Amino acid sequence: MGTCAILVIALELYSIHVVKHYSVTDARVTRQYAEALAIRPVPSAGTTSVLIVGNSLLLYGVEFDKLREQTAGTLQIHPIFLEGTGYYDWFYALRRLFRHGARPQVVVAGLEPNTSFQSSVWEQTPRLLFGAGEVLDVASDLELDRTATTNLLFSHVSTFWEMRSFFRRRILRAVVPHFENLFPYVRSDGSGPQGPEFETMIMSRLRTLNELCEANGARLVLLIPPTLSSEAVAHQMVAASEKVGVRALLPIDPVDLTARFYEADAVHLNPEGAVRFTSALARDLPRILSSETVASKH
Repeated sequence: MGTCAILVIALELYSIHVVKHYSVTDARVTRQYAEALAIRPVPSAGTTSVLIVGNSLLLYGVEFDKLREQTAGTLQIHPIFLEGTGYYDWFYALRRLFRHGARPQVVVAGLEPNTSFQSSVWEQTPRLLFGAGEVLDVASDLELDRTATTNLLFSHVSTFWEMRSFFRRRILRAVVPHFENLFPYVRSDGSGPQGPEFETMIMSRLRTLNELCEANGARLVLLIPPTLSSEAVAHQMVAASEKVGVRALLPIDPVDLTARFYEADAVHLNPEGAVRFTSALARDLPRILSSETVASKH
């Protein structure tokens, strides 16, 4: 038992060392989260504080230096991006941010139809974005059993437990040729969820997310990043969002982007696609917020 305890402590300390010194994701999310906590309404007239949250589709699909440059004087933009995240990750992460004092005027939630509305949370979310209360509440919301709930709690308190899947993938990538092509995280050959049940689910979840934002003085905007497999359902998401009073932003219709604008995984935008998406977002986001401000005054 003593040997096992020493081994567990050694693994945990090693994991903490690796994450602290080598994890780009950990450093980025920790910095962005701290910056988001400090967001307050901008005192200068005509400038809006905006928190943008999303997964790797926005991380690789938006050139933020260019977005900030093109919206300077109109928007103050603060991103938090964590690969693999979706609705449940961001609902509870935003709840915690609001509770700890973050006060953006606008929350832009980047959610695409293929993976963002799955009933799950990403493996790194419990440690990087949740408190213990969020872990227990999301486990209850997802109706997880005791084993799955315990896994989430361990992921919240233990770096090694959180990173165990990452370490396993790194080992498999080293020993299995073309591992990423054999087992991609996001499949690009599906057509995405569709139909009335999907629309009802979108409306219910966006209504709940909107109520959270409104209760904390923020407007919610749904941002739909393009993917090759979301052509049929992106406009259905826009319609569902508008029905519950959430403004939906589709800067580029997926049908307007061919495969040459995507990486080899056919999911993430390549640099050329990111330029087009960033320009469209910089054009449409200030316009939407401006029109909503005018409408609210009337």
